[in-house]
Amino acid sequence: MIGGALGRVGGGFGLFPTHRGRITLDSAQVVKAFITSLDLEGSVAQQNVAGQNAARKAFASSADLDDKEQTLEVLADGVYALTAEGDPNVGAVEGEDFLVCFEAMATPVAARGWLRRLREHTDKPVRYLVLSHYHAVRVLGASAFDADVVVAHENTRALVAERGEQDWASEFARMPRLATGAESVPGLTWPTLTFSDRLTIDLGGDRGDLVLEYCGRGHTEGDLVAWLPKQRILYAGDLVESEAALYTGDAFHREWASSTLDRVAAYEAEVLVGGRGAATRGRAAVTAAIEQTRDFLAVLIREVGAVHEAGGTLKDAFDRAHAALEPRYGRWPIFEHCLPFDVSRLWDELSGVERPVIWTAERDREVWAQLQS
Repeated sequence: MIGGALGRVGGGFGLFPTHRGRITLDSAQVVKAFITSLDLEGSVAQQNVAGQNAARKAFASSADLDDKEQTLEVLADGVYALTAEGDPNVGAVEGEDFLVCFEAMATPVAARGWLRRLREHTDKPVRYLVLSHYHAVRVLGASAFDADVVVAHENTRALVAERGEQDWASEFARMPRLATGAESVPGLTWPTLTFSDRLTIDLGGDRGDLVLEYCGRGHTEGDLVAWLPKQRILYAGDLVESEAALYTGDAFHREWASSTLDRVAAYEAEVLVGGRGAATRGRAAVTAAIEQTRDFLAVLIREVGAVHEAGGTLKDAFDRAHAALEPRYGRWPIFEHCLPFDVSRLWDELSGVERPVIWTAERDREVWAQLQS
């Protein structure tokens, strides 16, 4: 455990003891070379079996190469969100003389594009970079922020150590468009300040507090939310999606669908920025976003659970879940990408596998071939 259950930091912040480090350049090069080799192997295979592949779906989001329109929204005085048609959202909150940024994007090159947009509104330095969880497309742009402190839940730091390198290779192969400037990533992103339950950042002046809180296991073991009680604005990370499909490949489905989302709903936010999709404004819209997230999970659990209980196969479960979810959710971003990994993780969970099996680039392809081909 790094840090305490409760903490408060402000203008004169102090760091809990922690180990800082990066993977070596050689390790980073191995990850990048491995992703490149997968792309080359995939290209050769496609040329050799072009006729067979014509009927198959492109792997994950590998065919999603069109740029998405980014929208910078000013949610309140000094409170920002950048959304992009279903791509991962990021945000920022102004303190009296500093910035708190929420999420880091996939690469420093991508992050610098966001920072250029943000600098049209404020030139305050980034003191805190808050990471909602460990996934590569959320964290590997961190070096661009030059933040004094990188904050995450203690479980997130443990997950980076346990599976960060594998996740890097996996996510960059699944979503190559988000990995623009992949060569700019210097290594894994290590939080320098962690907590277990709650951490409060004093924004200074009359700006109030920013409360970082752990609501329980959900999208991963380490998701945190960022709450502005004065403005009633909640950055929910991937615990809530707004008209974007859920990725649950590292999830704890039943806990997420019940107690974790109950805690998210209890904030009674007036504005919510989810992991993907547009910012939602107004209590009714916020409630709808939370409940559509809960419904996706409930349908997935019901349909996969029915097949599992009946002694069916993983492919049977995927087909049944797809048939049940597609009419409502199939048009949403990354639905086809996510569902094989969602069903695979839930199947493991129902089979008694408590913690998610580590995704590797090889395992990704195997599951995709089994369920989406």
